[in-house]
Amino acid sequence: MRKLKLQMQMTVDGFVAGPQGQLDWMNRAMDPQLIAYITQLTDTSSTILLGRNMTPGFVAYWEGVLKNPGSPEFAFARKMVDYEKVVFSKTLTHMDGQNVRVHNGDLVEGVNAIKRQPGKDLVVYGGATFVRSLLDHGLIDELNLFVNPVAIGSGMQVFNGKRPLTLTGSIAYPSGTVVSTYRPA
Repeated sequence: MRKLKLQMQMTVDGFVAGPQGQLDWMNRAMDPQLIAYITQLTDTSSTILLGRNMTPGFVAYWEGVLKNPGSPEFAFARKMVDYEKVVFSKTLTHMDGQNVRVHNGDLVEGVNAIKRQPGKDLVVYGGATFVRSLLDHGLIDELNLFVNPVAIGSGMQVFNGKRPLTLTGSIAYPSGTVVSTYRPA
């Protein structure tokens, strides 16, 4: 069975976005080792799960990067555009973008059906509400938390209450970002 892996940026005080969804706190200083880790993690997956709110910006950003072959993000953008993207929505039946399809049914049944399909693992990048739903239903098998060297004091979180986790690895990068990998306990 394929695993669902979370790759989420967060602050040292546990927020994944500012109060209105701001992401201006994210550490944009990416050192080569961190980029290599992100690439390795991405290469173990072939399907991206997305919530309805995050999808338009995600798709537009990566498809926009592909219009600039000289961009340092071009190779990564190619993956983000080429990978299958499944958008979970209770209200929409279509979303624009390459390799995007919408799932309208039950979240648990939908994710588990995708996990049973052959292929590489699944990855979810956000947003906060969608990830919280996946966590609340016990659907995430691996959490890769990219802790940025900043505190913002308030904002959006993905954890509701106590959630026991087992640390499987942690690496501090020269950029100041610490990536810790957990699995549900």
